[in-house]
Amino acid sequence: MASTNVYQPGVCNIGPAEIRQRRLLGWIGLAVSVVFIVIAFAFGFPPAFRLLVVLPAGMAATGFLQGAFHFCVRFGTQGLFNFGDIGAEEAVYEAEYRTADQRKAVLIIVLSLAIAVVAAVVAFLA
Repeated sequence: MASTNVYQPGVCNIGPAEIRQRRLLGWIGLAVSVVFIVIAFAFGFPPAFRLLVVLPAGMAATGFLQGAFHFCVRFGTQGLFNFGDIGAEEAVYEAEYRTADQRKAVLIIVLSLAIAVVAAVVAFLA
């Protein structure tokens, strides 16, 4: 896995503090997903309603993937990186670096959407 203390275009754009924040987002999304599904089944909500789990599942997937990849989607799309305190973003000026970051951001978005859709389909079919 990438070093967590140096910006690497298309590989790593966040440091330890930002990674912790992304993992927390993942845990919150997972908890909301589980609570939603438990409530949906406990109260007998229709299968179509259970598809709404796609939202917190997507949040969980995005958070965990960003933490695992050491890469923030928002920073990647906006040409930023941060290895210091939360809120201390720095700009990426090189066009080829920004392009590599945008590609990585799209990959994380696509993977997150795929995971969220699978979770929603499972909830629908269960």
